[in-house]
Amino acid sequence: MSRTEEIRAALVAGFSPQHLEVIDESEQHRGHSGYAEGGESHFRVVIRAPAFAVMSRLQRHRAIHAALGPQLIGRIHALALDVTG
Repeated sequence: MSRTEEIRAALVAGFSPQHLEVIDESEQHRGHSGYAEGGESHFRVVIRAPAFAVMSRLQRHRAIHAALGPQLIGRIHALALDVTG
């Protein structure tokens, strides 16, 4: 399973989002620190889920990191989040 698929599966399982986009932006970072040949190092996640409505921005980010888990987070160089409830 690719990292993109792992991210998607973890977020669907954790939040049952109404909308979810997992975008691999790695190619835009070619030549920069953390870039990995073949991609899957830099991601943007757009997620909309009712669970986030009662959370602060910091709580949302922490919840996403917890859902992804330290193993997966450790294999991602950059993760940009656009999160709303």
